[in-house]
Amino acid sequence: MSDRPADKRAGFARWLGSRDCTDCWKANRDADTESKQQWLAARRAEEQQAADDWAEKFDMPPLEGPEKALQWGARSRHQLMTTAHTALVIEGTWDEADWAKLEEKARTIPRAGWWIDQRDAAGTDLLELLDAATEADRGTENPFR
Repeated sequence: MSDRPADKRAGFARWLGSRDCTDCWKANRDADTESKQQWLAARRAEEQQAADDWAEKFDMPPLEGPEKALQWGARSRHQLMTTAHTALVIEGTWDEADWAKLEEKARTIPRAGWWIDQRDAAGTDLLELLDAATEADRGTENPFR
């Protein structure tokens, strides 16, 4: 407290009095880790179920890539496509025919890593991103899908 100006010591002391000591704070933080992990696991499971249901409903192909990237890629694809639909169709000027064309382009990108890389993109940028995807990002097109 001696390094604080005299007029700020009382307020700082009052603030310190309402906080846990460093040891108690660390113990509480470490004890709470398990509940945070449980909450995060439950949240991820909900997001994954929503992404899987969405992919099935809209006939999206399964993603390809490393096993640990598949679920993350599916969640990223679902979130970006949902954000794009809201921005372009619901709030924008697109009609369902325009959206159907974008969905067809999205179906040609099965690489999970591509969707993960685009996870922070704005929904309005999705068409441009799909057009910019390289052949390495696109799978072989199956005309009998």
